[in-house]
Amino acid sequence: MKPREIEQFFAEITHKVVEENERMLSPYATRSSEAVRRFPEPPDPRSPFALDRDRILYSGAFRRYAGKTQVIYFASLLDEMLTSRIIHTLSVSQVARTIGKFLGLNQELIDAIALSHDLGHSPFGHDGEKFLSKICEAHGIGQYHHHIQSLHIVDHVAKKGKGLNLTIQVRDGILSHDGEVHNQKLVPQRNKTEADLQEYIRIRKSGQYVDMMPMTLEGCVMRISDTIAYIGQDIEDAIRIGLIRREDIPRDLQETLGRTNGEIMDTLIKDVIYNSYGKPYVCFSPEISEALLALKKFNYERIYLNKQLKRDHEKIERGFAILFEIFYKDLRNGNRQSRIFRDFLETKDRHYLEVTNDAEKVRDFIGGMTDRYFVEVLQELTIPTMKLLER
Repeated sequence: MKPREIEQFFAEITHKVVEENERMLSPYATRSSEAVRRFPEPPDPRSPFALDRDRILYSGAFRRYAGKTQVIYFASLLDEMLTSRIIHTLSVSQVARTIGKFLGLNQELIDAIALSHDLGHSPFGHDGEKFLSKICEAHGIGQYHHHIQSLHIVDHVAKKGKGLNLTIQVRDGILSHDGEVHNQKLVPQRNKTEADLQEYIRIRKSGQYVDMMPMTLEGCVMRISDTIAYIGQDIEDAIRIGLIRREDIPRDLQETLGRTNGEIMDTLIKDVIYNSYGKPYVCFSPEISEALLALKKFNYERIYLNKQLKRDHEKIERGFAILFEIFYKDLRNGNRQSRIFRDFLETKDRHYLEVTNDAEKVRDFIGGMTDRYFVEVLQELTIPTMKLLER
């Protein structure tokens, strides 16, 4: 069969196959026919959301998940059983797909949002995000928020700076996810526009807080799944490194939610499905929601803010300041031997280079680093090379 005949074959059956696959979805699910891209593209054999998912999977930012902190710095180097950002992301995807399947939602859309929602996380997790945000504000480019940076990556950094041209439903899901905020009920904010997304970005980067619900029920499922995926797993990691003991978890929370990550996830997933089935929203029961909020508070007090976990906090913060200053100076001086040129800017297309200012380029470079690469570059730039001169 000739290439042209193959293309014609797929052009004829694509719509039919996608329509048949989506025929049994919930009336509240998002159909492929609703997908909207910023820039028109020729037809593809895959559904629009499957195409988005594949573009994300093959992006460089997705590959770097494996080297980024979830909660514990250098998790993959210390103990390969500890959770890295890639493990968390895959867990979110699986939890969301499970819930979405029972609720009759579009799993390809769920998958695309889940796999891309944390692409903008800087090295060293939420701590790194705070350090980088302070520096970005000082340089007049607004606060750094990982969900905003995630959207920036898929829109402007990925694919050599050309962007992935994802659908607005996936882009909105990325921007609207916020596992840190506690919601008992999530109701889609339908009919949002590109202007709504950009206004939200403007407000958050200016330092003001505003919450924004996803525009699809699939986005709501992904957002609630983010919390389900991390809450119990962070406890297991903390127990594994001796930060807490299982007995430290309040007894009433163990009785309501479970003792282990598996039990907690099972409780939360079933509760969401039971209370959301056939509904135009996603929610926990009031009892489970209250227990989950209490468990989040326990995690913050005993794990996330634990001094033992933050012992290198100040060193890492100084490291961010040092790297930003060096690379910003290299751009100003046109030092093309700098890592920011060799490892980042030389791969970017002309449009990215022309529309992105120097501080934004440094932000994008540092924000995309893995923990290991961050330390490697920091050592390279701050530790003298001990070498005798040739005679």
